[in-house]
Amino acid sequence: MKFLNDQRRLYFLSACLLAATVLLCLTWRFWSGTAGEHRDEIASMPSSTTDPLTSTTPGPDGSSPQPVSKVEAESSSAVSTIVYYQDNNGYLVPVMKQIAPQEGIARATLSMMVSSPHNDMEAARLGLRTVLPEGTDIDLDIAGGTARVNLSGAVENLPDAVAESSMVSAVVQALTEFDTVNTVRFLINGREVETLAHGTPVSGDFTRGMINLESVAADFPVEAAQTVTLYFAGETGSLIVPVTRMVYGSADLNTAVMELLKGPDDMSPLESALPAGCGLISVDLDQAGKASINLTSEFMNLIDATDGGRQALRALALTCAQFPGVTAVEVLVNGSPYDAAEATSALPRFVNDAETVADQFLQAQARMLFGPDE
Repeated sequence: MKFLNDQRRLYFLSACLLAATVLLCLTWRFWSGTAGEHRDEIASMPSSTTDPLTSTTPGPDGSSPQPVSKVEAESSSAVSTIVYYQDNNGYLVPVMKQIAPQEGIARATLSMMVSSPHNDMEAARLGLRTVLPEGTDIDLDIAGGTARVNLSGAVENLPDAVAESSMVSAVVQALTEFDTVNTVRFLINGREVETLAHGTPVSGDFTRGMINLESVAADFPVEAAQTVTLYFAGETGSLIVPVTRMVYGSADLNTAVMELLKGPDDMSPLESALPAGCGLISVDLDQAGKASINLTSEFMNLIDATDGGRQALRALALTCAQFPGVTAVEVLVNGSPYDAAEATSALPRFVNDAETVADQFLQAQARMLFGPDE
């Protein structure tokens, strides 16, 4: 078995070296063939004082000029937006992505959630799937805190109520990430309708609500329950998935940390980001907003995690961040800082970063294919 694993590693390294060699050869050939021409062109170009934001470039047919927009001129910069995808178990997963500055960032965000060859490939890099069906057209108007979104095309042909509910929830979650949006109102093919084909309500104003709500026992007192949002590791280990859990009693910081330590529901494919057996000693919130989470010695088992425990610390900080007044999180183990350099951390601005997730997902797939490093 070890011999086969070594063969796989050698084959993988050989393929990488071959690809790198071909790339270098092509790059050198291109450069050697065009460098002189570019130098001649630059030397012969007349100086210009034209504003780069209002200058022109030849049109597609080489005849009529077209204006260079400000967005194109600023293409080297980027803005952050939160895109909602779905994992293979149906959980909605928020991912922060960088996109070019443009008018209509909210609409561009929803467009990335529509199934298409490009969007599906981008989602697959993260181990995820898009949530809006292929062929969906989106019109969006935001005014007075309300986003009116018109979905047309294939949205009335989703396979079941689960797919409909996931689409509606994903759109509401994505739009209410923007400070200018408090409520979302749906139009389907330009009309206000009560429900989608499988009975999912789409009438009235939608507000940001519970995401990935856990099921509860039939005898659970739902009327008296409150909710907390917890963050667990996804099936591949490269993602953090938010989950809403109903609790009986106060939905406060102490309760949320205790529920996080309990881990996901027994029937859930998600995994706890925290080590097994880790217990809670105390939770304190000082006047400056620093939450001090004192855990038992089992927390030190994070050292054995492939990421050194960064995902666990992030899940803990995100769980604490839902409570007003919390500005930082300090992790203690039996009363002592877990890590002097990372014991106190500012609250994360987002749950998952696309580039980080893609890199971790690729590493996870490599470990599955070639086995863990010895």
